[in-house]
Amino acid sequence: MADIQWFCDARFGMFIHWGLYAVPAKGEWYASIGRVPPERYEEYLRTFDPVDYDPRAWARLARQAGMKYAVLTAKHHEGFCLFDSAYTDYKATNTPAGRDLVREYVDAFRAEGLRVGLYYSLVDWHHPDYPAYNDPFHPMRGTPARREERCDFSRYLDYMHAQVRELCTNYGKLDLLWFDFSYDGHCGQDWRAGELVEMVRTLQPGILLNSRLEASGGSLGSLLSGAPTPWAGDFATPEQILPPAPLCRPDGTPVCWEACQTMNNSFGYTAADRCFKTARTCIRQLVECVSKGGNYLLNVGPDARGNIPPQSRRILCEIGEWMRLNADSIYGCGASAIPAAAFGCRATARGQNLYLHVMEQPVGPLALTGLSPAAIRSARVLATGAEADVLTSGWAVQNYPQTAFLSLAAQANETLPLPDETDTVLHLTVSET
Repeated sequence: MADIQWFCDARFGMFIHWGLYAVPAKGEWYASIGRVPPERYEEYLRTFDPVDYDPRAWARLARQAGMKYAVLTAKHHEGFCLFDSAYTDYKATNTPAGRDLVREYVDAFRAEGLRVGLYYSLVDWHHPDYPAYNDPFHPMRGTPARREERCDFSRYLDYMHAQVRELCTNYGKLDLLWFDFSYDGHCGQDWRAGELVEMVRTLQPGILLNSRLEASGGSLGSLLSGAPTPWAGDFATPEQILPPAPLCRPDGTPVCWEACQTMNNSFGYTAADRCFKTARTCIRQLVECVSKGGNYLLNVGPDARGNIPPQSRRILCEIGEWMRLNADSIYGCGASAIPAAAFGCRATARGQNLYLHVMEQPVGPLALTGLSPAAIRSARVLATGAEADVLTSGWAVQNYPQTAFLSLAAQANETLPLPDETDTVLHLTVSET
């Protein structure tokens, strides 16, 4: 049975997109977007030499940012393997790197106390038996020379299943496996998904699987239906979007989910993409996810030398500073059952601990609609322990006796700057859940 609790408690993970696409430095979809012929793309094998690759440093950076798990692209759509697969020569051990980069990753991240996940692309633009001509994404789509191609897709599926078996057999305990992705004609049983899931769960008891054996970043699959398929996975994976509400089945049962997000506009290293989010934005995205019962998988795209870009490192360090003071409002938390809506505010909760994430300066005291003053046992700023006053009298609150008002000011009606303009977290203990 899948062990989902650690995942729901962790809430924050690192996504790592790394492969041959780091060499041209134009993103992980470069081969498709640029319609790069396979023989030209294969030239990157000769120059992929990650001399600065230090997975222990990556793991320390993730841990210091407050991340609890990581997911590395063992193979992306380009078909290149970071691991030493016995079924292909298109792999890191046949580049100047000359070593199994996945093995070093799993060893390093485990040593830093992080849970370990691997990403594996169901799609493969390098394998000769993966259809090209009529595929909407293949670099050689619509190429006249491929019109009469004779692909044996069942042979590709044998290859794909064999590689997944390698990952589930040769790298110790894996905490999660992140498949990517399904689309028209390549979905569910088209991948022999039932057989694949049975194999993975037999080899790796307790492993978590995402939803993309039948879904993608834009579709969430049957996991949100009343009758999930056996390959629906354990958690949904909305991509580059934060759901507007918690994800639930029709009967209201919550569904575990994880939003994968980039720091700039690219997953794979893209030298020209300098549109990085601020740490403030990333922190608020993390809080948004947790407040809706979801996880936040924040991506880094190392360059061809194995360096995480300096902008990404700075963002992670800043997130880590905030997490050092406010992690209690993230780990083990989820959506609040108390409707404590307020201007510029999000709520996360764990048992009788309610955490109000105040992101916009309120006008006067902070109104918590749906929460009565009598329900609050204590209120403090999480980062400092400073008391927040629960107002029970005064002209500002006299017309709203059933609404709790909080103030950090000496004078209740004063409007003061927030202690932390990114997200000031108020920790309330409440008598109702």
